Amino acid sequence: MSAELSLNLPDYEFIETPAAWSQCLAVLQPQSQLSIDLESNSMYAYQERVCLIQISVPGHDYIIDPQAGLDLSPLGVMVEDPSVEKIFHAAEYDLMLMKRDYGWQLQNLFDTMWAVRILGHSKVGLANVLEHYFNVELDKKYQKSNWCHRPLSAGELAYAQRDTHFLSALRDVLVAEIKSEGYWEEAQEIFAEQSVVKLPDTSFSADDFWRLNGVTKLKPEEQAIVKALFIYRDQEARRQNRPHFKIFGNKTVLLLAEEKPRYMEDLRQIRGMSFGQIRRYGRQILRIIQDNEGSAAPKRPPRRPRTPDDVVERYEMLHQWRKLRGQARGVESDVILSRDALWALAHENPQTVDQLAELNVLGPWRFKTYAADLIEQLQQKEG
Repeated sequence: MSAELSLNLPDYEFIETPAAWSQCLAVLQPQSQLSIDLESNSMYAYQERVCLIQISVPGHDYIIDPQAGLDLSPLGVMVEDPSVEKIFHAAEYDLMLMKRDYGWQLQNLFDTMWAVRILGHSKVGLANVLEHYFNVELDKKYQKSNWCHRPLSAGELAYAQRDTHFLSALRDVLVAEIKSEGYWEEAQEIFAEQSVVKLPDTSFSADDFWRLNGVTKLKPEEQAIVKALFIYRDQEARRQNRPHFKIFGNKTVLLLAEEKPRYMEDLRQIRGMSFGQIRRYGRQILRIIQDNEGSAAPKRPPRRPRTPDDVVERYEMLHQWRKLRGQARGVESDVILSRDALWALAHENPQTVDQLAELNVLGPWRFKTYAADLIEQLQQKEG
């Protein structure tokens, strides 16, 4: 299915002054629907932050500069207003940034990415979806731009504009299709579920080096070197406000520990070490390796309590049930039920529909659709 859509976009409006923001708010505040996207600098900073906020409404495409010292609290009111629908494409990351950086908890989400997943699409990126429905092609040239850099080019701002300009029209097409397929109640449940933001713990822990792929196969002194390099890399990343991989990558950390170079020229043989990295970090790397040669293995952190076997078995059974349900309908399995819901059911093991209802794990549509089948599966497992 595709429909023609006008490509005559209005000029974007870049908002970076209080006067322009006041005029922008005068347009936004009466709206019942906002199309929103955020750009961050995750590839360029130790901890990413919001660099742009794009908002489209009929006749206007705004690009707001959150670095300009504007009072964004009126936008937060709209984000949290349940009477105003907010349209995103793949909202999860943006909602996390909003919650973490501004304390906003969004209400009334329409996520076009989840909408096409509910409809069984396999290609769910915005560019794919717009091409499918509207024959619109998005230029991906600026996808990896540093959005916190100023000034942004006209091309970058035009790219940012297109991320929200078409969302309202796309939403209308998807609503009609979802309703015709009978999945509108399910979609509303999923959107509400996706609105609940769980902030991840992104704080640095030296013990996280144990998560590096292959570290457990190293010798004790090599593990000690990895941990010391892991800590040094974080210190440098924090000092320079750069992501870890731009100091040196995980594979390079492991290679340094295994090869244990002794001289600056030896570092040239380590894959992932450029001349610039050797110049900046080489002497400290060699010192770390030398200081940790012959060291005992670092102490491992306490293991998490083991999930009981019966819970794991129930989860695997429910996971298979979800997979088959998804295949029968032609959707990915997490459209049927979330992983968190499966684990909750596996732990609680309800044996009646009433017990399932008390858990409040399923929304009304999913309860009506899946409750009897889920209880049958769990009862058979017990039997």
